[in-house]
Amino acid sequence: MSSDTTEVTRQLDHGELRTFVERKWNDEIVPALTDYIAVPAKSPAFDADWAKHGYLERVVLEAAKWAETQPVRGLKLEVVRLPGRTPVIFFEAPATRSGSSETVLLYGHLDKQPEFDGWRNDLGPWMPKFEDGRLYGRGGADDGYAIYASVTALAALDAQGVERPRCVGLIETCEESGSYDLLPYVDALRDRLGSVGLVVCLDSGAGNYDQLWLTTSLRGLVTGDLEVEVLEEGIHSGSYGGIAPSSFRVMRQLFERLEDARTGTLLPEGFHIPIPSKRLAEAQATAKILGENVWKSMPWACGLDGRRVLPTTTDPQQALLDSTWRPSLSVTGAAGLPSLANAGNVLRPRTAFKLSLRLPPLLDAAKAVADLKALLEVDPPYNARVTFKPDVGAANGWSAPDLAPWLSQALDTASRNHFGADCAYLGQGGTIPLMNVLQAGFPKSQFMVCGVLGPKSNAHGPNEFLHVPYAKKLTATVAEVIASAP
Repeated sequence: MSSDTTEVTRQLDHGELRTFVERKWNDEIVPALTDYIAVPAKSPAFDADWAKHGYLERVVLEAAKWAETQPVRGLKLEVVRLPGRTPVIFFEAPATRSGSSETVLLYGHLDKQPEFDGWRNDLGPWMPKFEDGRLYGRGGADDGYAIYASVTALAALDAQGVERPRCVGLIETCEESGSYDLLPYVDALRDRLGSVGLVVCLDSGAGNYDQLWLTTSLRGLVTGDLEVEVLEEGIHSGSYGGIAPSSFRVMRQLFERLEDARTGTLLPEGFHIPIPSKRLAEAQATAKILGENVWKSMPWACGLDGRRVLPTTTDPQQALLDSTWRPSLSVTGAAGLPSLANAGNVLRPRTAFKLSLRLPPLLDAAKAVADLKALLEVDPPYNARVTFKPDVGAANGWSAPDLAPWLSQALDTASRNHFGADCAYLGQGGTIPLMNVLQAGFPKSQFMVCGVLGPKSNAHGPNEFLHVPYAKKLTATVAEVIASAP
């Protein structure tokens, strides 16, 4: 809904901006996100019957309904649906600055990761709870808040009559599955997107809650199922153990082809790339800001002697590079393994793992899939049946273009105004597939990739929370940067 009030153009009042954002978050956004968290709107990779269940549709309609009531001048919003694909929200707010020819694109998503276990007794993925400025529950920080913060930033500028460029929003519901549904929407909406000069993505992280953090790189991702089968059925482990090879032993040998078990280093050279010098310099500067908090803020368990488990490196700069510019392997699921309570003396016929391989930002994901499949399947130990089935949506990483002088200055100024410190720069180990698509489609555009996933916010895991005070400041910062855009 558009505002009929004609505002007099004037300079941005930072105090008035903060007051507007504070009120909007307290009165509307926190209640809206509380309702959003309660809906198990899992991404299609984790809910094959998402269309039947209707949870994604519900959160999309609720977010759209809220956005349409906001006082953004000329705002038009549409829920776009392509056959067989998850829906997206597209909104458009025409420029209020005469002569402005470029567009600001605001991006976020409303789909969620699955429940996971290990939540505090008084918390749960679909049990929103506000405590000490933190809104707990799945999806609030990653990143259901994005559409609410984006529209609020525009409304805050319009409330003061501060001129801004044309702004459009693209809110998807397939990001946690690799955004494979989003790419057809980008093609279908390309003409309506316009000439994008700035992309604002609110799906990233923060090194601390004390300043604005700009994401400068994202890793790529390959996931898939690795299965080892040695028998047609389980057999007595006492009678045949030592004759039949353990499927788990075969799995271990396959992992030895891929990873150094002592250090976690990926062994194939093809999964590594040289780290650009400017990213090395950024990691060095960020390490000085965060110090040992790079790794100490993690929820480490204690060993038998009561001492905390240690990371693979305690060097902050190397830890940053290991998690942003070097490949890493995780096992995120397993099959063929009975629970401990049901583990009889049986030599299991098969072992299967879900692999998650994070790739350096500039490595080609399609080639990595082919290389990984060949590495694991060729010449299997004991001639076992080994198959690697990659998931749909292998994603390339992304490295941001150099900042234009206006954006660099705007980021520092906005961060000082709302946080009291300059903007800082951080690579992220996660993946946002859309960034590469947008950079290819709009090669001259600038990128403001940021977010609220700071220390202990624990996206995808138990006790995920949205740091509301930080989100408020980030919303005001985004508004100020948009006002500075050409």
